[in-house]
Amino acid sequence: MKVLKFGGTSVGSPAAIRGLIDILKGYHQRGDRFTVIFSAFSKVTDTLLEMAQKASKGDKVYLDLLEKVRSRHLDAIAALLEPDHRAPVEAHILSNFEALGNVLQGIFLLREASARSLDFVVSFGERNSAAIIAHAMNGNGIPTEFLDTRELVRTDAHFGSAKVDFEETNRLVSQHYATHPKVQAATGFIGSTAEGLTTTLGRGGSDYTAAIIGAALDAEVIEIWTDVDGVLTADPRRVKKAFTLPSMTYREAMEMSHFGAKVIYPPTILPALAKGIPLRIRNTFNPSFEGTYIGKNPPAEIHTALETDSGWAGAIKGISSINQVCLLTLQGSGMFGVPGIAARLFNALAQVGVNIVIITQGSSESSITFAVSPAQAKLAQKAAEKEFAYEIRETLIEPLKIETDLSVVAIVGENMRYRPGISGRLFQALGKNGVNIVAIAQGSSELNISVVVNAMYETKALNAIHEAFFLSDTKTLHLYMVGVGLIGGTLLRQIQSQADFLRKKRNLEIKVMGLANSRRMVLTENGVPLEDWKNALDEGEPFSMLRFTEQMKAFNLPNAIFVDNTASGDVAGFYEQILDASISISTPNKVAASSPYAHYLRLKQLANQRGVQWRYETNVGAGLPIITTLNDLIHSGDRIVKIEGILSGTLSFIFNTFCDPGQQGSFSAIVREAKKRGLTEPDPRDDLSGADVRRKLLILARESGLPLEYNEIELEQILPDDCLQAASIDLFFEALEQSDGHFEAMRQAAAADGRVLRFVAKLEEGKAAIVLQQFDQNHPFYFLSGSDNMVVFTTERYRERPLVVRGPGAGAEVTAAGVFAEVIGMSGMG
Repeated sequence: MKVLKFGGTSVGSPAAIRGLIDILKGYHQRGDRFTVIFSAFSKVTDTLLEMAQKASKGDKVYLDLLEKVRSRHLDAIAALLEPDHRAPVEAHILSNFEALGNVLQGIFLLREASARSLDFVVSFGERNSAAIIAHAMNGNGIPTEFLDTRELVRTDAHFGSAKVDFEETNRLVSQHYATHPKVQAATGFIGSTAEGLTTTLGRGGSDYTAAIIGAALDAEVIEIWTDVDGVLTADPRRVKKAFTLPSMTYREAMEMSHFGAKVIYPPTILPALAKGIPLRIRNTFNPSFEGTYIGKNPPAEIHTALETDSGWAGAIKGISSINQVCLLTLQGSGMFGVPGIAARLFNALAQVGVNIVIITQGSSESSITFAVSPAQAKLAQKAAEKEFAYEIRETLIEPLKIETDLSVVAIVGENMRYRPGISGRLFQALGKNGVNIVAIAQGSSELNISVVVNAMYETKALNAIHEAFFLSDTKTLHLYMVGVGLIGGTLLRQIQSQADFLRKKRNLEIKVMGLANSRRMVLTENGVPLEDWKNALDEGEPFSMLRFTEQMKAFNLPNAIFVDNTASGDVAGFYEQILDASISISTPNKVAASSPYAHYLRLKQLANQRGVQWRYETNVGAGLPIITTLNDLIHSGDRIVKIEGILSGTLSFIFNTFCDPGQQGSFSAIVREAKKRGLTEPDPRDDLSGADVRRKLLILARESGLPLEYNEIELEQILPDDCLQAASIDLFFEALEQSDGHFEAMRQAAAADGRVLRFVAKLEEGKAAIVLQQFDQNHPFYFLSGSDNMVVFTTERYRERPLVVRGPGAGAEVTAAGVFAEVIGMSGMG
């Protein structure tokens, strides 16, 4: 069972209600069991209270207000229901307004609005909205019943903020839902006494109703649908760069609510907390957004950089504040070493109902400072001075000191206890921005650190702290890219489209500082605008790899990465200079990694010495994690027994199609089809020769620790000499057609034994070879299809069931995505 609550703005207009019904239809169509709690239409509760107040003063304006609210509800019925379905709900609503009018008439005559009367008056807001929406839900195919929660939520007679009898309420809720299988559209905010008197649950009452019902039903989740995307890192009205938190714990949510966060109200969490039921805060007007998950242990899959220890934001979940507090200080030499001072003070304050916001006491025990709301400051002062009248008269304690026009700012996060330096960073952020701290409070649990500042600096303090913990830790990568064709252009598009996600969720910003193609280049200290990079490049200077490299060095920026999207040996020839300048490299260019072993080793060692990275995951398998998997196996102590790979998408397609029993084409026809689809090089012999597979196998061999050279890899030549020596592509295809019989004979021989042909790169016992080999159904290669790559790792750990990596091994999207992932990994945030 899911419990969904929709607040006043979510039901504020017929359009908003239609939107929430669309949301509910999705739940219904998925087969979810759910119940819904509704608040009154937006502003209706306030208007009902205003009616009662005016009536109690003999002001007949309450009648105008009553008519406006009545008309608003009737208009909603007309907008939401078909004419044939309006009569029953109209009768119900008109009956409610007649009863409301009678109560208001009584208040008008008596000139008195008791708390009991006010509860009854405001109850009509939820009773009317839930009834109307229940009928609208039925009209949209959701079998629904209206539920007046006064029948279920049993309370005491503390009108205005009634206390719930949970034992009786839980019994009534369980009993009702067990016998009412339809979706229940329930009223929030209201309950009743055992005698049937209407009560309200106080501030946050509809949320509280959702939590009460959710706890009684042991709900799977309680969803609070509102008009914001969830719980934000700070108040967005004060901090423009505040953003939604994906998850937080119950304690963090309650702490932020205590310090001013408006999305949730602490008492509403308590029933859910007692049962361990998670809450999710979601936006009715942005239903695709997941919102904020609140629970005891937020699931790992929704953790982001905010929930890790990779940055300050891993320890801090949010910043909140209480505007306008007064700070009172009890101090004096007569307090030192005297037991019971604090107990006397806080008992005196409790006796007069003073709510204390924060407390702080110095280790000298000569002072106690506490914050209260301005409305209670004088009351607190009077109570404290009365309690310590003797000590004040004897000058053992000074009269209470009151400081006004102050605000409390708090940082909240359960992980603060595990991260040294939080307080220092907080105080530094405020000090650098000229915000003086008046008082500090921190509990031993380190769930929050609170500071009191001058109220005029509250917004400045919030922004300074938010920048210190959430923005200044955003790591910026400075990218230089050569090659902006199919792969490079796709990569730039991916970076641009993912920029907001990386900035918000991973605290990572990728700034492109330079771009180049074979003709032009542009480098700028302000970064190249990705939305207009083509024009910026066209207006750049003539390309020179030497000049490009010199400019990268001159910029001397931290976290610099050079991306080579070419296949050029000339560009790869500058890798040594680039690495020596402490610039990392990510590239799909295979030239350097398959160069003479001494040069390959030199580049590896140079990167290690300079503390940078040379990464080339996309050299083998494009975006597939082949090199990463191999390195992970080796680094974790596994021993590589054998590596087998189909490393060419072109050759994979050709032999997978050729050996497919369902196809009738000849070998040459399939090669022509591959060329037509753009799967081969302009000259298909470049693929069929196996030279590219040879480079890939060489790279895998070196990664596995073998110091092999290119010519040490055995390569079976599958093309006859006359095909290789053909003077043109057309003549090559003519020669290949003449060899169709040769290839067909091999295919039939394999098929006769239940096998298929595959062009395979193999690494075993220190030897590397590329061969055309037969495989039966006991090998993963047998089931390969399309143009996928596949690598099979047989190791000491994966001997009986080898580790298989399979997927697209070519294409601009996956190759660019592989480089992109590699770049992110270089940030230390991947």
